[in-house]
Amino acid sequence: MAHILIMAASTGKNLDLATSFYNTVLTQGNTAEIIDLCRLNLPMYTPEAEKEISDISSVNNVMEQLLASDALIVCAPEYNGSIPPVLNNLIAWLSVQSDDFRMLFNRRKVGLATVSGGGGQHVIMSMRMQFSFLGSNVLGRSIVINKTKSFNQLSLDAMATEVLK
Repeated sequence: MAHILIMAASTGKNLDLATSFYNTVLTQGNTAEIIDLCRLNLPMYTPEAEKEISDISSVNNVMEQLLASDALIVCAPEYNGSIPPVLNNLIAWLSVQSDDFRMLFNRRKVGLATVSGGGGQHVIMSMRMQFSFLGSNVLGRSIVINKTKSFNQLSLDAMATEVLK
């Protein structure tokens, strides 16, 4: 039995997609948990904020959840052709928590998904570059849901299976 961490980088449709992944993972006999990044309510990372803010327990909790997981699925909308600020901000906070923050991502399988008002391909490309840079093994297959491409449970099943191989 494997454990998948699912991050939702927005409320609404991407959180719904994360919930669909969660249910699929459970149906496949594995365990999962969802982190709603918006609910973390992290302050914007700056070097000054890093010095001034003493309680970042939510960042430490995410680190523990990442380390306890076998794989990661990220559901994120496209923001101006790139990654949503809430995801970028979390990665920034994670990057300053230890001398080797890449241990959180290095060789970790990552599946990428989006529900986007636009095409969604730009956020997939941006996340692919970001997680690859961090050392993750990003799946070649991604899930893109938009105005012209609807939800497909078979694709979701395939990604949930592939992320654990």
